[in-house]
Amino acid sequence: QVQLVESGGGLVQSGGSLRLSCAASGSIFDINDMGWYRQAPGKQRELVASMSSGRSTNYADSVKGRFTISMNNAKNTMYLQMNSLKPEDSAVYYCKVTRRFLNYWGQGTQVTVSS
Repeated sequence: QVQLVESGGGLVQSGGSLRLSCAASGSIFDINDMGWYRQAPGKQRELVASMSSGRSTNYADSVKGRFTISMNNAKNTMYLQMNSLKPEDSAVYYCKVTRRFLNYWGQGTQVTVSS
């Protein structure tokens, strides 16, 4: 089992920055990949950024050049640095870890970007 706890969401003005954190605990080995997703009201959950076990990264086109996913192994924490935020980035952000091909999700953290 893997437990994930997100933090760092909040209200920010357009053009501002936020850093989301995802603290992992439990059986945090044999991780296949990890990532950040978001879901806006009335929309499907979508991939924002992902990182493989080999540390290769992938980003949604809408956030490339603005968001950065990273991992601090010593703290068992994954981050999503979000810069140049836009109102359309407003959503609930979830972190996900895939371990032995099972998905584990955090509870989500709200990000609201005002225009």
